[in-house]
Amino acid sequence: MELLVAMAVGLMTAVGIYLILRLRTFPVIVGLAMLSYACNVFIFASGRIVAGLPPILSPDAAGYTDPLPQALVLTAIVISFGMTAVIVMMALGAFLEAGDDRIDLEGDAE
Repeated sequence: MELLVAMAVGLMTAVGIYLILRLRTFPVIVGLAMLSYACNVFIFASGRIVAGLPPILSPDAAGYTDPLPQALVLTAIVISFGMTAVIVMMALGAFLEAGDDRIDLEGDAE
């Protein structure tokens, strides 16, 4: 299970970095989303993935799952959703202004 999660985090990170290096705005947005998902899965996995255990201490339960990584991931999901919405609005504004979604690094420097 740990190997599968590690491979998923590595694959999402690689795809995110590849998409960020593209010269179009939509792949950059998707790449940033993939990187945030990879970070969320990494943080979630750092809390030891244990199925069937309660997230709180109980004298009846054999153990518990650490709720702190789950709370951090929930917060990160909300923050990344807001960040993605702002970036989409900025990209849409740039597309409507320039008429193209290309990211030119060698544009006319005036």
